[in-house]
Amino acid sequence: MRLFALNLALVSLFCLGCGGDSDTKNPKATGTKVSGKILIEGSSTVEPISNKAKQQFNVENKEVEISVGGEGTSNGFKSFVKNETDISDASRPIKQKELDSCRKEGVEFIELPVAYDGLTFVVNNKNSAVNELTVDQLKKIFVEDGAKNWKEVDPSFPDAPIKIFMPGTGSGTYDYAYEVLAKKDGKKLRNEADMVTMSEQDNTLVEGVKGDEAGIGFFGFAYYEANKNDLKAIKIVNPSSSKAVGPTMQTIESGDYAPFSRPLFIYVNKTALGKLQVRKFVEFYLENAKSLAEEAKYVALPAEIYTQAKQNLEDQVVGTHFLDDKGDKRSGGLSEVFKPENLVK
Repeated sequence: MRLFALNLALVSLFCLGCGGDSDTKNPKATGTKVSGKILIEGSSTVEPISNKAKQQFNVENKEVEISVGGEGTSNGFKSFVKNETDISDASRPIKQKELDSCRKEGVEFIELPVAYDGLTFVVNNKNSAVNELTVDQLKKIFVEDGAKNWKEVDPSFPDAPIKIFMPGTGSGTYDYAYEVLAKKDGKKLRNEADMVTMSEQDNTLVEGVKGDEAGIGFFGFAYYEANKNDLKAIKIVNPSSSKAVGPTMQTIESGDYAPFSRPLFIYVNKTALGKLQVRKFVEFYLENAKSLAEEAKYVALPAEIYTQAKQNLEDQVVGTHFLDDKGDKRSGGLSEVFKPENLVK
């Protein structure tokens, strides 16, 4: 009887020491081994950052299978709404119609800014004449019924037909360019088959401009940085200062590279956070977002934005800060908009 009691006590003590690392309600528990899949789709601009996160997370979590796609922000949200992905990469905030679809399908999400980007306009390195452009000149090039020859943009430019390489309509980068260059004038971006090549794959656009001396294109800053020996970034005349400013990490962070500096996001399905591997990965992503952004050749956000994002993840704060109650896009910089009082669920 004594032996039975002693064994029972030992078993009880052993059990009291168990359970910490296996408690899936505590994803931060050290020593917890995780496995399973994480599905990420969306912006090809954000894709390099998410790939950096994947590579570094897998160093300590080899059994987690992470798929990162880059089919464009809009296409990513289409999959996200259907619960086909855990995380949606986005180079713009969610739109009202996408928010409505999430509501309809019962998809709650947490909106997390991760970096700044500068939408970068590039020409072929052999084009020595085109070094800077105004916003009005960009409109002549990229908006419907625009110029067909470089000389129509500026008499000093080459007498050559313009060849355009730009993101497809499923891309958040396309959406951003449309809002800046065409939307306010009630126009569309051009799409003539003989002038325009469109693709959600940024590397396709890079190769297009590389191979055409009369080519011009745009995409995220990281893709220019990776190909700057073969492409020339165009300086854009800041509408406020009237100074021509090229895209660099410094000018994007300061906002001097205007109006083409923008925040980048990941959107996390709240239900997916119930999976230990997703929760730990997103925590890792935010904890290392500054270095991940910089390694991917983007610009890190202010520390207070990351702090707010981490708190929103911890508290599972669902909704967007970038639309008001009427469905209109909020104006202002990231620090002005990404505040608790602006949240719309």
